[in-house]
Amino acid sequence: FIAFEDTTIVPSLVQAASGVVLELGPGPGNQIHRYDTSLVNYVYGVEPNPHFKDDINAKLEKHGLGDRYKLIASGIEDSDVLRKEGITEGSLDAVLCIQVLCAVKDPKIVMKEVWKLLKPGGKFIFWEHGWSRDHLTTVAQVFSNPAWSTFVGCHLTRNVLADILNGGEWENPDDIEEPKDPFSCLPRIQGVLIKKA
Repeated sequence: FIAFEDTTIVPSLVQAASGVVLELGPGPGNQIHRYDTSLVNYVYGVEPNPHFKDDINAKLEKHGLGDRYKLIASGIEDSDVLRKEGITEGSLDAVLCIQVLCAVKDPKIVMKEVWKLLKPGGKFIFWEHGWSRDHLTTVAQVFSNPAWSTFVGCHLTRNVLADILNGGEWENPDDIEEPKDPFSCLPRIQGVLIKKA
């Protein structure tokens, strides 16, 4: 999947992360090699699946981020765990979210937490998929979703754009990009939102 992401906007989105970053759902660490290490002070990888630890540690060692990346085995909703690590309201410069909101239990809660943790002026950097704007494709998503969510682990029928926008106040909501792909069951939305001061 890394090779596919290399053909998308994902590498440039990851390189937009700077300062103290929270990577939401890093999985096996597919984005680690894409960080601009001259811009990143520290990265917290918040991942509820602890089985990715060995994959992430190997990539951290390979790409020289071992001293600036900490894997936290929890969800972003686990504020007590995050607080113990120094992640509190208004403490983050950026949150990176690559293909995560389709798989979390409640994207609305996740986005409210993301917004709270960002500093005013902090960046929410994302590449996600959700509902299609094409009605026939939406029907296909509805019929495909039960099997897709069971076997792939994410949902095709979420209004991720609304979940992101309703998470809090953003300075630049019109900057969200929705590349035109009317017949895709995985239509993308992407961008860098700035938390309103």
